[in-house]
Amino acid sequence: MSVASRVRARRQRFTGVREVTRVTEGGRGVVNPLPGVIGMEHNPHMGSDAGFSWRPITAEQTPAWAALLAAIEAVDRENEHVGEQELLEDFSDPYCDFERGSVAVYDGPVMVGYGHLTARTAADPVHEMWQRGGVHPDYRGRGLGGQLLDWAEQAAVPLHRERYPGRPLALSGSCLSRNAGAVALFAAHGYRQSRWFCGMTRDLSVALPDAAVPAGVQIVGFTAERSQDARLVRNDAFRDHWGSTEASAESWAHFTGQQAFRPALSFLAYAQGRPLGIVLGQEYDGDTQATGKRDLYIALVGTRRGERKRGVASALLVRALTAARSAGFATASLGVDADSPTGALGLYERAGFVVQDTWIAQLKPLVEAV
Repeated sequence: MSVASRVRARRQRFTGVREVTRVTEGGRGVVNPLPGVIGMEHNPHMGSDAGFSWRPITAEQTPAWAALLAAIEAVDRENEHVGEQELLEDFSDPYCDFERGSVAVYDGPVMVGYGHLTARTAADPVHEMWQRGGVHPDYRGRGLGGQLLDWAEQAAVPLHRERYPGRPLALSGSCLSRNAGAVALFAAHGYRQSRWFCGMTRDLSVALPDAAVPAGVQIVGFTAERSQDARLVRNDAFRDHWGSTEASAESWAHFTGQQAFRPALSFLAYAQGRPLGIVLGQEYDGDTQATGKRDLYIALVGTRRGERKRGVASALLVRALTAARSAGFATASLGVDADSPTGALGLYERAGFVVQDTWIAQLKPLVEAV
């Protein structure tokens, strides 16, 4: 039900939303989705331009990358505090190709911009590749944001054709609705606004609602043995959600293996041994260090389509929030498609969540089907 959208690009692959961070000139995030990148010798931007040097991102550059993201967050206030460990985990993502699908822009020893592409698990019917990127606030207004969007387009096509030959390709990006600069930048580069997502938050010191577990349903904790049951539920629950593709075994293993994943704050619902629903929680150390408080990020809430409207999702959500509060968490957050076919926005509002920000999904077709 939840289509995670605080729009934490790396974190939302399984909810059906796209990755979001920032590729902007004067504002906040831009998101793009692509599997790979053109080599330096073929990319007109992968070289020296106005004193800047362009090169693929490597694990050794993680401290510089984290510093750039911190500088962006200090100005843009996206509630994105990304630690080095989280960035390092991106290098093991089976749908990322950092050698060909990433770029860092340097002014001397300082990283001042970046772009990063991630393939989707399927091209059904279109391969909507994720892109994320950003420009240091002190370097905006020089055209770097537009160059990074151009870079993504050029890098995306060959990588897409390797992975999904003959299938259509589109780039998917995202930005906050209050970021006029990012909205304008996307529009200037041919993107169209295609969907709206709400980033929501909840104060866990406020009383939680009652949510009775439906008759015949049992809620149990997430374990490694139940992981594939959870993936089965996720894929069925999001099959009719906008922009969603199935979580492959490889992408699911990467997701549940991340340091931020909290099995103790994740639950499954069963009836007669059959998995019906899931809620999966995450906690990001970068957020805790920056804010001084613990936030449970609800990465996924899903109920199998034939089991909806029974109260399964509400019971799962309240169970996770109750466990988080007992563990000392101060808040919970999540993201949701404003037009979710399951009415998820209303479910979260009834659970005490309030809208903090609205994100716009941006889409640009690049390659038609052959």
